[in-house]
Amino acid sequence: MKIEKFKVLLYLKKTEPDKSGKAPIMGRITLNRTMAQFGTKLSCTPKLWNARESRLNGKSREAVETNAKIEKLLLAVNAAFEELQGRKRDFDAKAVKDLLQGSMETQMTLLRLFDRMVEERKSRIGIDVSPSSMSTYHYARLTLGDFVKKKYKTGDIAFGALNEQFIREYQAYTEGERGYSNQTTRHYLALLKKVCRIAYKEGLSEVWHFVHFKLPKQKESIPRTLSREDFVKLRDVEIPEKRRSVVITRDLFLFASFTNVALNKI
Repeated sequence: MKIEKFKVLLYLKKTEPDKSGKAPIMGRITLNRTMAQFGTKLSCTPKLWNARESRLNGKSREAVETNAKIEKLLLAVNAAFEELQGRKRDFDAKAVKDLLQGSMETQMTLLRLFDRMVEERKSRIGIDVSPSSMSTYHYARLTLGDFVKKKYKTGDIAFGALNEQFIREYQAYTEGERGYSNQTTRHYLALLKKVCRIAYKEGLSEVWHFVHFKLPKQKESIPRTLSREDFVKLRDVEIPEKRRSVVITRDLFLFASFTNVALNKI
């Protein structure tokens, strides 16, 4: 196949800014007389965009990080182009785009990023994370994996395949089929939203999925009360003197009960 023209153009789609005011960076591949557009999964502040250079101006953190991702993206486009050339068959711009997006999708998926989030949090145990808090992350990951496998018959799912229905069905799955409590479901949905926020901020997803999805309201449970019989048992129980803190706690509780004063007011 004779290559007369091969070009990659990046441009800003200013008509569709996100909530933070950033605009998505789009790409266009031109190969001979064929053309194909694609999403880069990147976005930037419009005033920083240099259309001529297809880069961000300045040395800000946003400019440096986004420009590095642009360089990586262009290398991926050229790698896809060279791979197709090596196959010794005719191809067009769409073929380059399809191969590029296929490689981009395999870079990071929902469950893979969730696993990374779990590992990063695990590495902070003893610093700002307690070992007991990790159970929520682990069980949320297992539940989400089971849901994806059952619903989509696959081991993972790309961010581009997510939609509002996904999180609603996941909520129904945790509450209905798995029978988890309202509080547990809230935690799991919050972690799903968190991993999608990470994907968007790192340019792994074109869309900030579920940003407008509201977590279910936490149900208020009716506080349990002691019966008169249990209260008397608590009052009369003998506590060893060496457990002085337990004695004080018991006496404070009895005092609060008799005087109708909340313990946090004492």
